[in-house]
Amino acid sequence: MTATTPSATPPRPPGRGAHGVVRLVDARPAGSLAAVEEHSFLDALDPGAQEALRGRGTVRRLPRGVALFHEQTVPSDVAVLLAGRVKLTRVTAEGRDVLLAIRGPGELLGEQSALDGTPRSATAVALEPVEALTLAARDFVSFVSATPSAALFLMRLLSRRLRDADDKRVGFASQDTLGRVAARLVELAERYGTGERQSLRIDVPITQEDLASWTGTSREGVSRALQTLRSLGWVETARRSITVLDLDALRGRSG
Repeated sequence: MTATTPSATPPRPPGRGAHGVVRLVDARPAGSLAAVEEHSFLDALDPGAQEALRGRGTVRRLPRGVALFHEQTVPSDVAVLLAGRVKLTRVTAEGRDVLLAIRGPGELLGEQSALDGTPRSATAVALEPVEALTLAARDFVSFVSATPSAALFLMRLLSRRLRDADDKRVGFASQDTLGRVAARLVELAERYGTGERQSLRIDVPITQEDLASWTGTSREGVSRALQTLRSLGWVETARRSITVLDLDALRGRSG
């Protein structure tokens, strides 16, 4: 599928093509920090509950590229990311890796399997050096059962993820390649941006192949979409970076 051209916007000079790792710099609106905080399990707990949680777990440190766990394995533990980000992937029947999501500091990994006892639904691979607090699945369930704030957070988290899955399903059915790429850039900006407005920086080391699998298209399709976004002046790209110049325009195109 080729990317269609959005409504006209005064173009800015295009940047260079992005290759390999994708790193983003963008301008996120004030107040969107809540989009990050609402995903943080640790932020939902008071200091006493955080201390109790840490007392049950062990800190693991993993280098980039190492898997925290693999899909279809027995759920033995749950991880809370303390530093670094991971990607969740699943292998199709044809053997292709599909990127499902990216998780960052404060977020949970493996909680669903711990709660329902089913095998892992995805593989979690460190995108960068990762530090994670891990605890046995049974200890995690016991902690949640005894901690109302943790239980409430989990209910809200699972509800958000269900809504997000529904939104992505609709997007795959209704958006072209350009809309899907724009939507994922918006998601990365809202989840992982830091700094002041107009100088918000996101560093998420995913490849164009990752972005292609996340959007259900080819690497060539992603490359064409980025080229269109550059020509519109909505992004600039360099060898290892993307600068988002018009986040509102990306939002509008992803809708």
